[in-house]
Amino acid sequence: MFVVRESRPDDVDAILKVAKHLDSVNLPHNREVIERILKRSAESFSASIPIVEREFTFVVEDTSERKIVGTSMLYAQHGTHRSPHVYLDVLQDEHYSETLDTYLVHQALLIGYNYNGPTEIGGLIVLPEYRGHSQSLGKLLSCSRFLFIAMNREVFRDEVLSELLPRLEKDGTSRLWKHYGKRFTRLAYREADQLSKDNKEFIKSLFPQGMVYTSLFPQDVQDEIGEVGPQTKGVEKLLTKLGFRYAHQIDPFDGGPHFMAVTDEITLVAGAKEVTLAQGEPVPPANSKEKHLVALPRTDKAGFRCTWASGAPSDGVLLLPEAHIDALEASPSDTAWTVVL
Repeated sequence: MFVVRESRPDDVDAILKVAKHLDSVNLPHNREVIERILKRSAESFSASIPIVEREFTFVVEDTSERKIVGTSMLYAQHGTHRSPHVYLDVLQDEHYSETLDTYLVHQALLIGYNYNGPTEIGGLIVLPEYRGHSQSLGKLLSCSRFLFIAMNREVFRDEVLSELLPRLEKDGTSRLWKHYGKRFTRLAYREADQLSKDNKEFIKSLFPQGMVYTSLFPQDVQDEIGEVGPQTKGVEKLLTKLGFRYAHQIDPFDGGPHFMAVTDEITLVAGAKEVTLAQGEPVPPANSKEKHLVALPRTDKAGFRCTWASGAPSDGVLLLPEAHIDALEASPSDTAWTVVL
């Protein structure tokens, strides 16, 4: 069975193996950074740090083998006074010449800063050999975060952001960065991306603060602005189903499109409800294609556990087989949360 749970400091070796397959700013293949991430996550689950500093890391574990096979992350607030959320607005700038009777619409980029930013989801990766699994582990990892938001609504902002990956070069670099950011900073893409994680001063100091017309870029760069890369088309489809929409904003480093949703309008947040657990034969869903999540807050352990439910709730009661109750570390009559996808 597979269960999503909170990360723990002693997960570092297992998460390093997972991070090797992503190696992003949020989840780099770097032991020292991963150790810091897991420390911050433990502090976040225990609510021992301010809300704006909380960064939750989740893992999906194969409970039969006690093996971590994927991760995902959730930032209570991305964008603070000390470290703003930085983005590029994708604008349409209109011009008309009466002399020439010529009307032109230019696509333009304008840098923006948000000091009271949205909640952000990110860091989702599943080991290659577990992708396409019958238990839909990527979907389990992704969707469990929204159930966690519903269970702890006061911690999270009124909007949720997802920064999707664009089409990148074979070496993992960005064509947009080559023709935009690098010209103003002289930094390599990876160097700038890593630096921006903890230090955004160089962005304000060196990036142009006015509009930059994308017609100055090669056509292939223009064509990719706001486009989702092939590796994240599935994520785009899932997010759109949940209520996310392209915000006409992109990442200033790789050009990845930003998708946003009103928190309380996300289907998995709006549809989440409390139920009482009971051991027994599950009630089959009315729609055979429905999938139900069930999650248990671990207030005594500052944690969280979530898995697929094998049935639908009835009259406020969710029946689960003994194996599911054990995997959730629950007991019959416990209060849990559930939602249908």
